[in-house]
Amino acid sequence: MKGTQLSATPLPDESARWFRTLADATSSAIFVYRDRILWANRAGEHLSGFSNAELREMSLGDLLEPEHRGTFEELQPVGIHRARSHHFELKFRARDGCERWVHFSAERALFDGEAATVGTATDITERKLIEIELSRSRDLSDFAQRMARSISWEWIVATDELTFSGRATEILGFPSFDQVRCGNDFLDLVHSDDRLRFDRAMIRALKGENLSIEVRIVDRRGRTRWMAVRAEGVRSVSGWTVRVVGVIHDITERKIAEEALFHEKERAQVTLASIADGVIRTDAKGLVDYLNPVAQKLTGWSLAESYGRPASELYRIIDGPTSKPLVSPVDRCLHEKRNVVYPGDRYLVHRNGSQVAIRDSAAPISSRNGELSGAILVFQDLTQLRDVEREMLHLASHDPITGLINRREFEGWLTEAIHTARADKRTHALCYLDLDRFKLVNDTCGHSAGDQMIQQVATVITQTLRERGALARLGGDEFGILFADCSAAQACELVEKVAVALRAFRFSWRDRVYTTTFSGGLVPITDQSPDAASVLSAADAACYVAKEAGGDRTHVYQLGDTALAERYGEMQWISRIHKAFDEGRFLLYRQRIEPLISTLEEPSLTELFVRIRGEDGEMIEPGKFIPAAEKFGLISAIDRWVLRTALDRLAAANGSAVDQRFAINVSGQSLSDQGFLDFVVRQFEITNVPPQRVHFEITETSAIADLPNAMRFISVLKNMGCRFVLDDFGKGLSSFSYLKNLPVDYLKIDGEFVRNLTSDPIQAALVGSIHEIGRVMGLRTIAESVEDKETLDALREIGVDYVQGFYFSKPRLLESLVPARS
Repeated sequence: MKGTQLSATPLPDESARWFRTLADATSSAIFVYRDRILWANRAGEHLSGFSNAELREMSLGDLLEPEHRGTFEELQPVGIHRARSHHFELKFRARDGCERWVHFSAERALFDGEAATVGTATDITERKLIEIELSRSRDLSDFAQRMARSISWEWIVATDELTFSGRATEILGFPSFDQVRCGNDFLDLVHSDDRLRFDRAMIRALKGENLSIEVRIVDRRGRTRWMAVRAEGVRSVSGWTVRVVGVIHDITERKIAEEALFHEKERAQVTLASIADGVIRTDAKGLVDYLNPVAQKLTGWSLAESYGRPASELYRIIDGPTSKPLVSPVDRCLHEKRNVVYPGDRYLVHRNGSQVAIRDSAAPISSRNGELSGAILVFQDLTQLRDVEREMLHLASHDPITGLINRREFEGWLTEAIHTARADKRTHALCYLDLDRFKLVNDTCGHSAGDQMIQQVATVITQTLRERGALARLGGDEFGILFADCSAAQACELVEKVAVALRAFRFSWRDRVYTTTFSGGLVPITDQSPDAASVLSAADAACYVAKEAGGDRTHVYQLGDTALAERYGEMQWISRIHKAFDEGRFLLYRQRIEPLISTLEEPSLTELFVRIRGEDGEMIEPGKFIPAAEKFGLISAIDRWVLRTALDRLAAANGSAVDQRFAINVSGQSLSDQGFLDFVVRQFEITNVPPQRVHFEITETSAIADLPNAMRFISVLKNMGCRFVLDDFGKGLSSFSYLKNLPVDYLKIDGEFVRNLTSDPIQAALVGSIHEIGRVMGLRTIAESVEDKETLDALREIGVDYVQGFYFSKPRLLESLVPARS
């Protein structure tokens, strides 16, 4: 610990925890102090009765009895390089008034660059009380030694006879003392590294000096304990030392704590030398006495060259914007005697003239009596941080792939354009571009190819516009162009130039060549334009209208635009569907499918429909929201809700509706979803509903659109026991050619044919043909939209197996499952 510097720089958490754990584990009290107590371990808090927070408001002298406060003056740090430690026996007065005797050892150290004292106090109250009692009764000597964990010893020089107090082994817990009979026996117990020092100390004791030494004792099992050996020689009349008497005290716990504190101070010194910040320390005159390696690198001055020089000579600071020299933080700190922290843009001038952006602060160092003894300057190289900040600022407003401004920055420009249109009656235009068939490149070549294509497309558009418009990447394959001071007609001409350039562009990737076009939506910006979000939404909707019309075109927004109004209406359903899910307003309805042939011995069949209860309580039919759900990719979520809810109801029926079968509609998107089939199988496993009770209705168009996935879906579930209905049969021109490849069980004849059956002979012929094809293939036929008796009679004459429609029943809420009426 002697001469070692303790730093105010925080140690690594692991080291700090290790030291505190060790210091708190020892029974000796440890105090670090100057004029005030800086820190104490748990034993120190217990000894004094004060908490650490309270102790830091006190001096060590405040804990001593008045008669011992003079001795306390000898414990103050008068020189950090004094190697000798001091040992005292002092009387403490605890918070509750209780007096405690302690053996106090004090050593000097640097703490935060200032002389401080580390004191270790071992409670010897019981021993001192016993010593007082021993002055009246020698019979208590063994008791005193045992309580103080010390033993007495005597060495007869002439006979080399060495004796210890009777309970040495018991007191010190060191069985080896039982075998010690002479000086060499004891010397054999002394650690090999301490023997020469101990031997020389004994020689000095024989010459009349008092013996005081701390050595390690090692027993025959290899266990080590620290012992403080104290003794003095007893001389004969002739002046020869005839015997040496003394005491041995076990100081192992104190030495462990001291060793831990020493290592922590060493780590603090290493930390100071290895931290990423520059550190300069000066004396009270501002002359440098220490630079850590980082400070040497950033200033260009070595420690040897800078020692004794003014800090302002090697630490030169200039203002970033003006390059004017600034006052040295050390000079200001020493002058004002307070911490100094500088904001702003500051640069450190290296010895070679180069400059480094820095952040710095200075703090004064005071002695125990409050006198200014120096300053500590800490500074950090901000070069890398500034680079990161610039990069982050750029990324916050720019797209990382194309380098164009991003959506957030573009919306700011758009807001400003709307403001100038209103304030200055200026006219601008916004164009929203979406690449056609970009998904093909991503899906066939991967996202790396997609990124490359986006970069090249951005370059083509930029070169075509030639700064006539502000181009931004809004996300994915979407771009925005803001034309300032430009009419809608002028903007259309510029957009057409971009369209021509992209039609001529060819994207090559690994021997593949792709062409590209875009769909665009253009919105004029005038003094009547609403906010940026509304204008951007209108441009997006106009772009969608262009894409729905086949792409490679631009749709210009106009007031009263019916196509755009329809698009807005569909988009409104996105939030309405999500909200209906969140609020649990989806409902299941059912409608019976009636058999027309009395010989059919099959359980009754019921089709399930989904509806939404509106926020005002009205019932919304599927035809109003299903098309929007299909267009915006929400239909698969609805299919999952219908299936899960239906199977839960079947499972909850507990067999009360075992004679009923239910037909559940599945959309084309769900058929193409690889995870939907797994979801269906898992739901059957969870609910234990027999698959034989479930029929799935799939439309002819969706089955034909993705025939491989449709075949896989039908095959897996038919093997489990489900049956399938091919819905809306007859709409497709290729119905009959595909039918033989679809292993369905029922054909549902489209309602458009059924409704005109009695008035249109061609429709009647089509219905008859469909039924005949189904009969030949062994399939049951179902006619939907049966609304009157005449239609029913015509279907019965044709021989259709099942009918469904308002003539028999209207859809009803599926509240419970009970046996259906025959």
